[in-house]
Amino acid sequence: MFNKNNLTNLMKQAKKMQDKMSKIQKEISIIEVTGESGAGLVKITINGSYDCKKIEIDKNIMKEDSIEMLEDLIVAAFNDASRRISEEKKKKMSNISSEIPFPNANNPII
Repeated sequence: MFNKNNLTNLMKQAKKMQDKMSKIQKEISIIEVTGESGAGLVKITINGSYDCKKIEIDKNIMKEDSIEMLEDLIVAAFNDASRRISEEKKKKMSNISSEIPFPNANNPII
């Protein structure tokens, strides 16, 4: 049996969820996190769109005259920052997914 009220409510909830998702995506895009490596010798700041915003390299690392080590530290710092953005995204998305009403035997959609 078709229940028009339940379908209307479902559509309203879907619109709310879509609006929340859009808001969360905007929030995520402006988040900035800093990843680091080498005990803070190299730091990279990226935003939620994974755009690199800043790189900080401790001056002491240049005294060691090791470009390969610096390259490795930059890669590690970027990967750390990327991991942190992914964690932030997961947190925000899990908040919204917990609000999605799923139908069950006691609360059918139609």
